[in-house]
Amino acid sequence: MGRCSLCGKESELISSVLSLCLDCIRKDFKKVKNIILSVHYDVRKRFNLPDKAGDVGGLVCNLCANNCRIPEGGRGYCGLRKNTNGRLVGPDKKANLDFYFDSLPTNCVASWVCPAKTDCGYPVFSYTKGPEYGYKNLAVFYNGCSFNCLFCQNWQYHLRLNRKENLVDSSFLANQVDELTSCICYFGGDPSCQIIHSLKTSYLALQNKKNRILRVCWETNGSMNPTLLDKVIDIALESGGSVKFDLKAHSEEVHFALCGVSGLATKNNFARAARRFKERKEPPLVIASTLLVPGYIDEFEIKGIASFIASLDSDIPYALLGFGPCFCMNDLPFISKRFAFCMHQIAISEGLKNVTIENTHILSEDG
Repeated sequence: MGRCSLCGKESELISSVLSLCLDCIRKDFKKVKNIILSVHYDVRKRFNLPDKAGDVGGLVCNLCANNCRIPEGGRGYCGLRKNTNGRLVGPDKKANLDFYFDSLPTNCVASWVCPAKTDCGYPVFSYTKGPEYGYKNLAVFYNGCSFNCLFCQNWQYHLRLNRKENLVDSSFLANQVDELTSCICYFGGDPSCQIIHSLKTSYLALQNKKNRILRVCWETNGSMNPTLLDKVIDIALESGGSVKFDLKAHSEEVHFALCGVSGLATKNNFARAARRFKERKEPPLVIASTLLVPGYIDEFEIKGIASFIASLDSDIPYALLGFGPCFCMNDLPFISKRFAFCMHQIAISEGLKNVTIENTHILSEDG
C-alpha cells in the first residue's frame, strides 16, 4: 500500500518508491517534479550512474535524444559513453552486451504478426508458412539504457554496465549467424545507446547471409538519433524485420515520472518511422507496444497513445503488455484481465485495426 506524498491518498496502485499518485503527477506536475527527480536520482545512485541527462558542460554525445554534455572524466546518462582526454569514447565496434539463441517461435513483442510464428511475409521473409520450427533467433541484449524506467523488466543490466572485459566485437557477433538463424533481435536495456554497434553487426550479417533469410529487428524505446533511426528502418525494411517501439506513456508528465526523461523524442521518432510503414505490406515494418503499469497507465494514457498511432497509420500493430511487479515498482499488483480487455477496446475505439494483449499468462483474475 503506497501513499501519495502530496495529497496523502493511500492505494495499492501507488508505488511506494515514487510516492505519488497519478492525479498529482498529471495535475500538479510543477509541485512534484523535484520529488520525481529525487526518486530517479536515488535509483541511479545505487548503480553509480549520472543523475541528469544533457545539461552538464562538456562534449556533446548525440547518439540518443538525451544529447548529454559530458564533462572531462564523466559519463553520459547511459553510463556507457565517456569523455576521456577530451574525446568521446564508448562501445561502438565492441559493445557491452549479452547474446544467446532462442528456438523459434520465441516470445517476441510482435509475435502475432511475426514471420517466425505466422505466415506473415512467407515465402520472401520466412522459411515456413507458419511457425519456423527448427530455426532460431540470435537475441542480442544491450546493457545500458537512455531511460531510467522505475518498472524496468530487465533491470539487471545495471549490474553489467561497468564491464571492462568480454565486450563483443561486431564482426564476432555477426559470425554467430549460421544457416539455422533466421532472425536477429536487438533489445535491452535499449539498443539506442549502442546503436552504431547494432548497425555494424547488421551490415556484416546481411553481407554474409549468402541468399538465406535473415530478418533484423529492434525492440527499443525509440530515443536514438533520427538519422540513425533511418538506417535502422532501412535494414529492417530490406531484411523483413521490424522496429518495435515501446511507447511508455502519452502524457509528458507521466512519462517523466516513470522513465526519468522526456518522451517527446520517442514520439517524434515513431512518427518518422511511421511515415515509411506503407513501404512494405508484410510483415509490418513498425510496431508499437505499451506496458500496462497499474495505477499509472490508465484509460487516458492508452486513449492518447492509440489516437496518436492511428493519426499516423491505423494499420500499425499495437500490443498491450501485461505487467509483472519488478524493480522499483515491485509493490504494484498484476494487471487484471478485465482492465487489459478494457484498454484493448479503447485502443480499437480510437481507430486502430490490429491490437492485441500480450503476456496474458500473468494477468490476474481480480479487478
